Amino acid sequence: MNIPYSTFTLENGLRVIVQTDHRAPVVAVSLWYDVGSGAEPSGRTGFAHFFEHLMFTGSANVPGDVMEQLKNIGAFEINGTTGVDVTNYFETVPTPSLDAALFIESDRMANLTGAMTQAKLDSQRGVVKNEKRQKEDQPFGLVREFMLENLLPEDHPYHHDVIGSMEDLNKASLNDVNEWIEEHYVPNNALLVLSGDVTLDQAKEKVGKWFGDIPRGHSADAPKRDVPSLSERKDLVLADRVAQSRLYRYWAVPGVADPETVSLDVGARILGDMAGSRLYDALVRDEKLADSVNAQVQTNQHLSFFQIRVDVKAGVDPDLVSRRLDEIVSDYIGKGPEQSEIDRIAVDNASYTLGALETVGGRASLLAYSMLASGKPDGYKDEMLAIADASPETVKASLKKWLSRPVLAFTVVPGDRVEAEEAEVTAGVVPGAAEGAPTKSESPPVVAAADTPAASANSRTMPPFSGVTKIDFPVVENATLSNGIKVHFVRRDVLPVVNVSLSFDAGISADSTDRLGVQGLMLAAMKQGTKSMDEGELGIEQERLGARINTRSTMDRTQVDLTALTMTLDPSLDLLADIVMNPSFDEAGVARARDQRLSAIKQEQAQPRSLASRTLAAALFGGQHPYGRPVSGNGTANVIETVTSEDLAAFHQAWIRPDKLEIFIVGNLSLQEMQSKLEARFGAWAPPSLAAGRKNFDVAIPSSNPRIIFIDVPQSTQSVIYGGKVLPVKGSDDLLDLVQANTILGGGYQSRINADLRTAKGWTYGASTNLYRYENQVQYTIVAPVQADHTGDSIVALRDQVTQFLGENGVTQSELDRTVDGSIKEAPGSLLRSTSILTRMRNDALYQRPFDSIVTEQERLKTLTTEELDAAARSVIVKDDFTWVVVGDKEKVLPQLEGLGLPIEVVPSVQ
Repeated sequence: MNIPYSTFTLENGLRVIVQTDHRAPVVAVSLWYDVGSGAEPSGRTGFAHFFEHLMFTGSANVPGDVMEQLKNIGAFEINGTTGVDVTNYFETVPTPSLDAALFIESDRMANLTGAMTQAKLDSQRGVVKNEKRQKEDQPFGLVREFMLENLLPEDHPYHHDVIGSMEDLNKASLNDVNEWIEEHYVPNNALLVLSGDVTLDQAKEKVGKWFGDIPRGHSADAPKRDVPSLSERKDLVLADRVAQSRLYRYWAVPGVADPETVSLDVGARILGDMAGSRLYDALVRDEKLADSVNAQVQTNQHLSFFQIRVDVKAGVDPDLVSRRLDEIVSDYIGKGPEQSEIDRIAVDNASYTLGALETVGGRASLLAYSMLASGKPDGYKDEMLAIADASPETVKASLKKWLSRPVLAFTVVPGDRVEAEEAEVTAGVVPGAAEGAPTKSESPPVVAAADTPAASANSRTMPPFSGVTKIDFPVVENATLSNGIKVHFVRRDVLPVVNVSLSFDAGISADSTDRLGVQGLMLAAMKQGTKSMDEGELGIEQERLGARINTRSTMDRTQVDLTALTMTLDPSLDLLADIVMNPSFDEAGVARARDQRLSAIKQEQAQPRSLASRTLAAALFGGQHPYGRPVSGNGTANVIETVTSEDLAAFHQAWIRPDKLEIFIVGNLSLQEMQSKLEARFGAWAPPSLAAGRKNFDVAIPSSNPRIIFIDVPQSTQSVIYGGKVLPVKGSDDLLDLVQANTILGGGYQSRINADLRTAKGWTYGASTNLYRYENQVQYTIVAPVQADHTGDSIVALRDQVTQFLGENGVTQSELDRTVDGSIKEAPGSLLRSTSILTRMRNDALYQRPFDSIVTEQERLKTLTTEELDAAARSVIVKDDFTWVVVGDKEKVLPQLEGLGLPIEVVPSVQ
């Protein structure tokens, strides 16, 4: 598992890793700065993440939204992330756009200050504060901050959460921006990785050209990051808006480069993150005290966290489970793991790492992470070897050393949370700077890169984008098994891996009206055991083979998917066939699956977005329609509590059968080889005598009934707004023009709705519109989580945007050009993963399109007109007659809604 790479360093200290792969005409650009929230001084918490947002607001020679600029050059997989140690920015671009991408990255490294204004600062401050509200408004959203405050001393660099405090965010000033750039955003504090269609010589020339003249900065002193220990055990309770109690255990342990971290990670996975883990077998399977468990090591460069999490079963005393948890952990520390458990983890880890190598972006991230963690781009191989070499003795010794120290133990219980305080902005305009005026900075002497022409660090021109990569969908070969099952195959030789997707014409819509959730429970119970293997044996065999079998449901289809190493494909296919054709539905397995579904339903009823989504579908389609049910597929508690093993077996016979199956494959074998293997396992599978299931789409959909359905969640600092309507089209219709129109209104980052509510008004972290494209109908949905005090204003703004778009302010030529251009340029990047190709194949089959439809779409996109997009939106969306669902604090929000001219219906959160 080797990734060939080369390295070089510019004179200004910029480190560069180059990984050449000419199989696809794309290059991943990944730029990492050696700074995160752990470098923030007192009073500036959250600034590293805040600054990440500012990096997308434009630099001196890249004006405007950087996300838009990157999309204009054909970039995809664009984002930035901030952790406690590093901040990174990444995108993948067509090879002809590499110069443009490097220009953009170098300009925001060198010239962000000259383009920064107070208006940008305040706008992004609002966005980040809404991100913080959105994160913390979720159940268990306060856990991270609570853990850090109680586990680490106040002066520790990791003591605060990455997103910071409202008070500190409000104090951030333009001076802080300038200081942060000077201290951290300098080439000698950065690592650039280029992975893909680029040679070492090309990389040296291009990187030198665009980054070489940026002066070296001073090296910031890294704050001390020791691994502290509590003086004594802490037992605490945190009240939150949660559906059930959850236990946590935390220890501070060494950083990722410490040799003992591997042993701790292996120990954690055996304890609570693998098939047949100690915690699962004891607390979930045998003693039935918990619904789910997990143990893991959350690694950082200088300090990691050993975490245990247990969701207590409803009706069980959390204190009882807490005592039992401590007994299991103590016993495990004393006895240690078995070698067979370690061996399974080594295989599973190798399989996971192999999967990360499929795309250039994945390889870039792995090389960068290894370099920053170990000082070697190929440090991932050392980690794999260390896991393979781990022994019960070394794991036991590390567990005893680090987990015998005092633990932070706390329980999150249902209850009212402490109200968060939101300080007002106190910084305002920096003295001496006019509102909206750029700040000033003097450029240090320019240092030219060796053997490359120097470019001005202050005034540069974006290099031209010289073309769009032509898209070619891989050839799809088709076959039919002897019992009529259709097989669709794409050969892909990037990795020695085969992906198989079994797609059944069932899905969430297969549930009968009075039995919502049976399909999902049946699917969960299938993995609880077969007639020859129980749940634990199934999981252990997957880990031993390096295989992953996952189940999922869409509204129209039920899927069972396999990812397998080619070398273990035969036994992996045996396992897949056994799970699909021979589920046991034994009472114990069904009981476990039932308890987990009931827990999931309770969690949904505590999640604002899930509440809104569950409510909207039934309001739009009505309770009798196959699409009028929660998109999670979890159903309702009163049904799940009464479903029997016999019910699940009957549902399985009606829906999980060969006459409802279509198989999709992407892998490095031939169709003939795969057909032979599938024929041996599925070719003789005959439909049962029971009649096949049928969905009734003749049920009438209720007429449009514009209103507001309000769900009260006290203490919410945000409101979640969902607006929806049923469109008079099917998912299988030709909707290319409607999709493009929707992208302009609300379907993309640059859409009108997001630009209005996020960028201009600062009321949301992100707002969007979505086409839920079901096989027999399309649901149109607006989603906008907004700050609570602007809930009513946001609905007014959303309705106005829709009305204007459908009326006198239709699609402009510039919007059409941008949207079509982006769709064309992004298309090649949508086919870089095997799973993405599988998804496209499944959708083509579902919507009855030819498998090369993405190619013909590209040509059709070039001919679309503003009139066609306007006509599509106006004929299908027609008007603003949405049903709105609002989830929020009744005392804060309801008064805002009463003046909107819509009927208001208040419903309970538990339905």
